[in-house]
Amino acid sequence: MLHIGALHYVIVGTLLFIIGMVGVIVRRNVVIIFMSIELMLSAVNLNLLAFSRLHGLHGQVFAIFVACDAAAEAAVGLGILIAFFRNRATVNMDEVRLLKW
Repeated sequence: MLHIGALHYVIVGTLLFIIGMVGVIVRRNVVIIFMSIELMLSAVNLNLLAFSRLHGLHGQVFAIFVACDAAAEAAVGLGILIAFFRNRATVNMDEVRLLKW
């Protein structure tokens, strides 16, 4: 019988984080970048819960904070994205220079 331990969760979380990081670096669409950031935050949550299973309950508390932060980031980021799309009619990252001073 196969036993799934904390190491397996850490490996999956690391792979998810790498996929999210590649998505942030490679893609030019702002929506895809936000989705990649959310994937990275989910990978962090998975790793926090895996370490929490090994050492105690503190990782679960931090995972709840990360989930709340991800929800706030999604709300604010999508609000900015909608305002930007209304102004420029594009979600291409190259056009974001409008937000600079």
